[in-house]
Amino acid sequence: MKHRFRILDTFRGIFASMVVFFHLADFADTPLLNNDFVRNSDMFVDFFFVLSGFVIAYNYQSFSKTEDIGMFLQKRLYRIYPLHVLMLFAFLFIELVKGSLSAYVQVNQPVGQNNNLYSFLTSLFLINSVRMPGINDVSWNIPSWSISAEMISYVVYGLCLWLMYKWKMLRQKFTFFLLITLLAFTAMVWTNNSFRLNYSFDYGFLRGIIGFFIGAFCYGIFDRSFAYFKNLPKLFFDCAEVLVMGAIISMIYFGAYLKEVGGVYEVLFFVSILIFSFERGVVSDVLKKSVFLDKVGLYSYSIYMTHALLISLFNVLFVRILKFPPSAYVYLVFANYYLIYKVSEWTYKHIEMRFKVRKKTAVSTV
Repeated sequence: MKHRFRILDTFRGIFASMVVFFHLADFADTPLLNNDFVRNSDMFVDFFFVLSGFVIAYNYQSFSKTEDIGMFLQKRLYRIYPLHVLMLFAFLFIELVKGSLSAYVQVNQPVGQNNNLYSFLTSLFLINSVRMPGINDVSWNIPSWSISAEMISYVVYGLCLWLMYKWKMLRQKFTFFLLITLLAFTAMVWTNNSFRLNYSFDYGFLRGIIGFFIGAFCYGIFDRSFAYFKNLPKLFFDCAEVLVMGAIISMIYFGAYLKEVGGVYEVLFFVSILIFSFERGVVSDVLKKSVFLDKVGLYSYSIYMTHALLISLFNVLFVRILKFPPSAYVYLVFANYYLIYKVSEWTYKHIEMRFKVRKKTAVSTV
């Protein structure tokens, strides 16, 4: 029976919300958003990669045939692509509206500097985390580069499992996962001549592979040490969870310095996921009581994918049209987040879940 790691899902929702505040801070002038913790919350994207690798390794442990890889990739595409495409075309619609209105009203940016046919196609085909000639920044739905990196990681993972089955090396798969992580990290350092990891359109796929496979390796540690850890006293997990939370808050806050050695965040999230996967400490006990945070965890993918457009539209309405000052985000942030939450609730139910049902139906007819 497959297990839902509820607390890890909750953290995914909390950290997706922190990415929302990270992007919202560009429009605000308030210490509530313009502080070092929010300013470095872009590093929570690496948590998503590590958690994804952990969960995928838990659910898919071997592929014996190429058909298995195809089915796996089909399932993952059904999971991430519909909402990605919906938001991509929503941004296209906005660009067309801006272009048509620019002849009649003042539009600050009638043409998005990085939004063109070329970058649209890289997003459409999920290669916008690969360094492409002529593309110099993120474009269209800004967070979507990480969905590209995620899909590329799925492909690498599927091929890796199939090859290890074919070579009769499945027992060593977690060693290979760690090796892939180290190779991707070496490639990132060599390519950029830096230990930083916070890349997106430029080699973001390597960042995704690093996080994903350290997460898959984390599952291997979890699986092999479960019998030992489950017998430890609750006090151990109480202390471990509090220490991990302190480490997350501190390392994000001091991100201006720690980003220079980006690999420390992979280690941080590795340890965080390993500890909280047992859901036995005092922090887990508190989080389990929150119905709201449970829903934020469920809607996390929608929150992540819809927020860039909704932040932009919200800013146009309240700052540009209604002339609210940027300092008003000290309270507007709550209204903006509520809007994102409600839209994400709708897209979760009517886009994510609808295609999940179609995926199951398609699989059952194969």
